[in-house]
Amino acid sequence: MKLIAPSILAADFTNLSQQIRNVEIGGADWIHCDIMDGHFVPNITFGPILVRAAKICTHLPLDVHLMIENADDYLEEFIKAGANYITVHQEAVIHLNRTVNRIKELGAKAGICINPSTPVETLKYTAEYADLILIMSVNPGFGGQSFISNSLKKVRELVKLRDELKANFLIEIDGGMSKETIGDAAKAGVDVFVAGSAIFNSDNISASTAELKFLIHD
Repeated sequence: MKLIAPSILAADFTNLSQQIRNVEIGGADWIHCDIMDGHFVPNITFGPILVRAAKICTHLPLDVHLMIENADDYLEEFIKAGANYITVHQEAVIHLNRTVNRIKELGAKAGICINPSTPVETLKYTAEYADLILIMSVNPGFGGQSFISNSLKKVRELVKLRDELKANFLIEIDGGMSKETIGDAAKAGVDVFVAGSAIFNSDNISASTAELKFLIHD
């Protein structure tokens, strides 16, 4: 099953409950939370308090993406706030296996993310332990960026690696997802699609969510 995970980074935080309700009406499967610290990426977003608020607003799983340094220091706090999935960056975590195991010990699903310039082959010895692998299809830090087209090559490489490892992790993509790009990502083998601006900046949030969901199954 292919899943839509609207990113609340693009939502109106003054009306978060209704914004989340609108994507639920449109058939959203997860809610994606982009956590940025101003160090690992050049932007600051929000922390566990907003994740906790989102958890109160929805029954959907919370997909929390930590674009931060020293992620290990914050795992427990985000999971207590309601994260169902915690994804950390291969580039930011020194002892990745240990971090993945710690996320699972704390009761959440563990994800690993790689930036656009990071080769899939760097995941060769860690991917099989993850529940999710996230391919960034823009350089992380800001919403609304243009899709990097060669990300699809990385998706196909990751599908091949998953087959070779006989693993069952989900493949997620984040960055530049729109009605023009999401179909090609689905054909390449993506399972989970993060979309922010394409949903929350539209005139009809529910309809935009439903349209993207239709396109990944088309």
